[in-house]
Amino acid sequence: MRLSTIGLILLLSLLTAPPAANAQQRGNIPRIGVLLPGSPSPEYERRLSAFRQGLRELGYIDTQNILLEYCWAHAQCERMADLVAELLRLKVDVLVIDSVCAGLAAKRATSTLPIVLATAGDPVGIGLVESLARPGGNITGLSVMHAELGAKRLELLKDMVPTAARVAVLLNPDNLNAQLQWRELDVAAPRLRVQLQAVEVPRATDIERACATVAGWRADALLVIDDPTLVPACQTEIVDCAARHRLPTMTGLRSMWMRVA
Repeated sequence: MRLSTIGLILLLSLLTAPPAANAQQRGNIPRIGVLLPGSPSPEYERRLSAFRQGLRELGYIDTQNILLEYCWAHAQCERMADLVAELLRLKVDVLVIDSVCAGLAAKRATSTLPIVLATAGDPVGIGLVESLARPGGNITGLSVMHAELGAKRLELLKDMVPTAARVAVLLNPDNLNAQLQWRELDVAAPRLRVQLQAVEVPRATDIERACATVAGWRADALLVIDDPTLVPACQTEIVDCAARHRLPTMTGLRSMWMRVA
């Protein structure tokens, strides 16, 4: 999900003062740290372009009255703590994060610096905020309720392939949102008369092994649980696996079905 105008307003409200006044009072230009889970790519550039355009519409221009500091995790969740520390050393005024791993690392690192979620699945379920109505602490932003969408996606997949009885589910076991969505899928499966098989993919390099597992289980269809750290790094391989084994596939990531199209 691109950071929407609502998200930008949330972000900019944390800067509290008009651009010129804020810069003058501080004696320098405010810095926004942007922590991204993947690697530079056309898809990320599309999203970042929308982010920068939204900022410009509100009067904030990179290198003129704000500075955007980017850090890329390259699909390595374990690097998030170090990247957050790097941004804190740069004395950023706000952190913008785009994954569960980044959110949890940022929350552990600071209880005072404003943190804005570009997307974070279920922020209450994973322990980032106290509630949606009253987040508390120093974290705010947007949420994408993947867990609640899981059962619906399985239902749509079953509608698309009524004969599907065995559905393999690709998921990152280190992603708390993926765990929440798996629970929803597990509850919905008996009602839809499908058997689920969780196929764990903790690293992008594990995708070929996971594909072999899916094929060996003789799955009738594939459901991919969104993971901003993992899936963008191996979405080509996932699409190739599904095509090779002729598996109807459900995913919530636009970039994946654009590859199929």
